[in-house]
Amino acid sequence: MITANEIFARVDYRAAVRAVQNALLGGLDPAQDFARQVLPVASGHLLLMPTEAPDFVGIKVASVAPGNPALGVERIQGVYLLLDAATLTPVCLLDGAAITTLRTPAVSAAAGDYLAPATVEHLVVFGSGPQAWGHIEAMWAIRSINRITIVARDQARAELFAARVSATGLPARVGIAADVATAQLIVCATTARTPLFDGSLVPDDCCVVAVGSHEADARELDSALLSRAQVVVEDPATALREAGDVIMALAEGVVRPGDLVPLRELVIGAIAVDLGRPRIFKSTGMSWEDLVIATAVHRAGEL
Repeated sequence: MITANEIFARVDYRAAVRAVQNALLGGLDPAQDFARQVLPVASGHLLLMPTEAPDFVGIKVASVAPGNPALGVERIQGVYLLLDAATLTPVCLLDGAAITTLRTPAVSAAAGDYLAPATVEHLVVFGSGPQAWGHIEAMWAIRSINRITIVARDQARAELFAARVSATGLPARVGIAADVATAQLIVCATTARTPLFDGSLVPDDCCVVAVGSHEADARELDSALLSRAQVVVEDPATALREAGDVIMALAEGVVRPGDLVPLRELVIGAIAVDLGRPRIFKSTGMSWEDLVIATAVHRAGEL
């Protein structure tokens, strides 16, 4: 069993970002991934996320229990099983929540490395949980950042989170949704089901990353933003099935399926970044991402 502490000791965010980019450059095609299964249970959902690659096969079993924070228990928990691809022999078991906490920001930063301006003076982060923290670290790994604004529903928690960020050497303060008007980079890592801010306020030279929703009826971004942005997704078919931000904008007629840019096409240079308008990376989380990170953690332990 590889614990959360050992996972982060072996692979930092910079290494995780490069692992994701290298996998895509090396021929990995997210469109060939297995679909995630989401199974409703009494206290929330179970997520079953299997996938395969030439060297390893893996599956993550994760649980999402919305009522857990009130009980002092993590909302997302799970385990990851890594197997040898040739024999299907189990190789190791990893902390699934830690793999998620590492890979989601790493995928966002892998995309942001192409989509974000070269200079990020102002980063606005919606959320104050593990994913918000991980995204700050991951974005810091790809860009220098001058200041950070934290926007969250719980003001006291937001203040504590901003103080924690400031303690790392990045100036941070608590702000409001309208602060997106001066941002070069925006991260949405919340459990919100309705848009977090007015998309018309977002500057043209801005990258917006949204990772919080993976249900068809939940969104963090409004159609005003999607209608004027270049929208990048891990896989269009998956986004059209799971990304409420995209699905609702499609239903409102402001986005067409053909407008969605696959992340792989961006990384390999098949599609250019449109610097004349906002760039969105809408992530739902996919099984191949967990396997890339679990493989990197396993191999780092062999060095």
